[in-house]
Amino acid sequence: MERTRKILQIWVSTAIFAFMLLFAQTATLKANTLAFQDNASEVILNSLQNQSKRSFLRRLYTQLLFMPVWIHEKSLSPAAKALFNTIKADETLDKNGKLYQDALLLEQKAGEVYAKKGTLAEKIDLEFKISQLYEGYTNYAYFGSINWGAFNARISNLMVNDVSTEWVLHRPQANPIGMLENAALGGSLAKQLKAAVPTAYRYKALQKELEKYLQIKANGGWPMVVLHTKLKPGGSDEGVLALRERLRITGDYVPCEKSVEDIVYDSCLQKAVKHFQARNGLSPDGVVGRGTLAVLNKTVDQRITTIRLNLDRIKWLADRHSKRHIIINIPDFKLYFEENGKLIESIRVITGKPNHPTPIFSDTVEYIVLNPYWNVPKSIIQKEFVPKLIRNPNAMKRKGIEIRQGWGKNAKVVNPSKVNWRNYVDGTPMPFHFAQLPGKRNALGKIKFLFPNKFSVYMHDTPSKGLFKRSKRAFSHGCVRLQKPRELLKTFSTFNSNIDFDKAQKILKGKTKTSITLKEKVPVDVIYLTAWVDYDGNLQFRNDIYGYDRMQLKSFRKW
Repeated sequence: MERTRKILQIWVSTAIFAFMLLFAQTATLKANTLAFQDNASEVILNSLQNQSKRSFLRRLYTQLLFMPVWIHEKSLSPAAKALFNTIKADETLDKNGKLYQDALLLEQKAGEVYAKKGTLAEKIDLEFKISQLYEGYTNYAYFGSINWGAFNARISNLMVNDVSTEWVLHRPQANPIGMLENAALGGSLAKQLKAAVPTAYRYKALQKELEKYLQIKANGGWPMVVLHTKLKPGGSDEGVLALRERLRITGDYVPCEKSVEDIVYDSCLQKAVKHFQARNGLSPDGVVGRGTLAVLNKTVDQRITTIRLNLDRIKWLADRHSKRHIIINIPDFKLYFEENGKLIESIRVITGKPNHPTPIFSDTVEYIVLNPYWNVPKSIIQKEFVPKLIRNPNAMKRKGIEIRQGWGKNAKVVNPSKVNWRNYVDGTPMPFHFAQLPGKRNALGKIKFLFPNKFSVYMHDTPSKGLFKRSKRAFSHGCVRLQKPRELLKTFSTFNSNIDFDKAQKILKGKTKTSITLKEKVPVDVIYLTAWVDYDGNLQFRNDIYGYDRMQLKSFRKW
């Protein structure tokens, strides 16, 4: 018994000694860590004194109270390892580009510094260089390569040349300094970097398509298709072999059981061509003429550039979190109505002509007007109507347009033959209000959807229904004309209790102007995407109808 007690005492004493030794070691380790951090903090503070307060490093370390975030005394921090791993795993980065190569070299250098137990100065140098790498990567991943200042200067120049346009930006919500501050407090930088990736407009799906096209490039791209004549169903040409392979590479062509895969343009390949045409905004008739051939022969590099450009545009679009959402994509000439992120309606639209472009902006649909008057914009009056009135004072009567002195209900109707319209040729302001009366000839048709904005742009019906048959529909002065306005009105009636659709139909048979204030308003975004992934998961491309791709690529940053 006595022997057992002594053994127990020895064991307890040994345990207490071991605990005290461990505690002393831990305390020493913590003291050493704190000493290292204090020394590093002092060096960081002194090193940044001459930096501009607006510089990234100065702003970052001011937020971090000048504490190091990437380096520990004996190894890189978890945040640094997460950054290097994220960059290496990003398949969209150019592996031969400066950003990716800098990351590899910097990670290698860090390994060398810690392997030889480098000096504090060497580790602080790593700290700053990793911060600069982080700035570069977050700029690439979350803010993109478009030089918006240069682009806005270019479209401002268009305004000087009598083309009025604008692209309203919505700054991305990613906060790189805030993410790093959270990481310094123990949060996972890897999770924050992943969570900051945009999700709207199927951004991640478009990223996947970029990865796919980069792999196609790595595999040698696709062959050029050369045809000796326009290829129609049932025809044959040596170029059919290259055509089939071209469409196989991008996933448009899927072999059929009966396909011989020779030079005959068989039904299986026709189906692939139609699929390709639909994805590229071409008429899906299965005929391979000059238009289809030109799009087929765009290089993989051109397509990669277009995808990258549109990924960066998405980053600067409004991030909506509403139940319902209207999207109007100008190059696509389509309106999409979403509910809970799912497509419930799509409508063909007509947008502004290149010399009267529809602006890129966001707003909210608040009112619907049945049997609207068209209050003619001053620009149209000055540029188009005044010359017609000089030639024929009754020109407006033919269009059902009244000319009044002022805007009030009691404004006096003006006799156009008693006005010397030549006085207003040079743009001299006129005291007249031009309004087209409700009716079949009205330029706004029978319905308009208002989202009040500084551009005076809205959605409306049109009497020119034949234009919707065309694949390219840039014909308006900036407003958005709808192919099926009544269907859109019906959709609004399903969630606005104050819209009686049947009653509205009766009102539309007459000419009485009727305004409806929506109880449930819907955000609308007018956007400009020439590449995106649609609701069915298909990669879509469209023509750059306003030349914005070309303008933005002039100063597109390379990483």
